[in-house]
Amino acid sequence: MARQQKDSNRRYKTRVRIAKTHNKIADTRKDFLHKLSTKIVSENQTIVLEDLNVSGMVKNRKLSRAISQQGWRDFRVLVEGKSEKYGRNFVVISRWEPTSQSCSECGYRWGKIDLSIRSVLCLNCGTEHDRDENASVNIEKVGIGHCHDSKRTLRQGKTTSVVPVDEASRITARSRR
Repeated sequence: MARQQKDSNRRYKTRVRIAKTHNKIADTRKDFLHKLSTKIVSENQTIVLEDLNVSGMVKNRKLSRAISQQGWRDFRVLVEGKSEKYGRNFVVISRWEPTSQSCSECGYRWGKIDLSIRSVLCLNCGTEHDRDENASVNIEKVGIGHCHDSKRTLRQGKTTSVVPVDEASRITARSRR
């Protein structure tokens, strides 16, 4: 179209053909998002999504087009609306939750790793994890109400006293002055 003469019939026909193709692609994406969101909401009682910094991810030149075309925001809106309509639980966890930075088995936190690393070996329990599958298990744990750190979920909520019960503490004992 860029090489065609302006205000010509051939340019007009090419513009219409390109517009139809773009509309068809957009309709196909919307149809896919509707079908996928309906399937997810109808098959699950609780839907857990991670809040992502999409505006920050789009600033990456190599990934911006792929991220923009996926329609993540539209998918979230559709799932949220359909889960409300069908009476399902919809949970969004914080973007600051370290889902890809810790082991889903033992809770050991290895910290930030480069995106090119797709498989991680836990130094604590020795389990090898796929990066995305490990993050999805952690998202599920956080979404259903468990603490992210598995060690904290196993810990009892009782406080233990260092001093025996029958012995009075210096801090709590009244001074007799």
